[in-house]
Amino acid sequence: MPSQWECLLKNLGEWQGSFTRLSPQGEQLEDTPTVVSLEGLNNNQTIRQTIRRFQENGGVDEKVLEYSSLNRSTLFLENGAFSQGSIQWAPFSDFGAELGLIEGNRRLRLVQLFNKESHLSRLTLIREKLAGTDAPERPPLTLEQLLGEWHGEAVTIYPDLRSPDTYPTHLKLHRDDTNRLVQQLTFGTGASVRTITSTARIDGSILHFDQGALPIQVLMLPDGASSNCPLHVKPGHSFVLEAGWLPQPDRRQRLVRTYNDKGEWVSLTLVTEQRISKP
Repeated sequence: MPSQWECLLKNLGEWQGSFTRLSPQGEQLEDTPTVVSLEGLNNNQTIRQTIRRFQENGGVDEKVLEYSSLNRSTLFLENGAFSQGSIQWAPFSDFGAELGLIEGNRRLRLVQLFNKESHLSRLTLIREKLAGTDAPERPPLTLEQLLGEWHGEAVTIYPDLRSPDTYPTHLKLHRDDTNRLVQQLTFGTGASVRTITSTARIDGSILHFDQGALPIQVLMLPDGASSNCPLHVKPGHSFVLEAGWLPQPDRRQRLVRTYNDKGEWVSLTLVTEQRISKP
């Protein structure tokens, strides 16, 4: 696998888009046009990152960062997908992460933030395209776009930079007779194959996986995006923060930041899936 720095370089360029602030229920609260530029300096040994936010009053907020190394809260996949955020969850502290996906001339980023009471408090959806390209935004995600059978490949990387794990995935999604969503996920190889079955209450563009110890909410969002995370993090329970993206009608990416039952960040997984059958 390329170095983490080489993977970061897949994000170079001028990305035009917007930062959309959402409530925990997915309601749009604010939408700010943005340009984020990542420029390589000194033969790409240093990155200059410029973030411009264009305000309604015509003003521009600009922030410039330069860095030549990555901190340990950030990991990149080979295609440029990445996540940065808290390495440890703890009660009475702010907590959250950014999950970034990339395909062709488009990026999709999602920030999930939790307050000091460990409740999901804010989401930010960032939709971007490279300057000078005509890469159309995807329609808002719908449940019908997810139903069916998906085959994929998962790549898991680790904060200690040990060798990645790669394994197949198999996902089935269908409605049952009570109009609940049934999800069956199989992943792994050989003796380590696992199958997890769960069900969700369908509430418009929100899926409530409400039968486990930690209630999980999946929001279907603009640009084929989805947000998957607990509504409330509690001690003693492992959990994930996940962003999903449907950049093509039958092609989906999911980026999963996993925390163990001690609240420690343990891995980052990119799943690339192809839908092989519809209901």
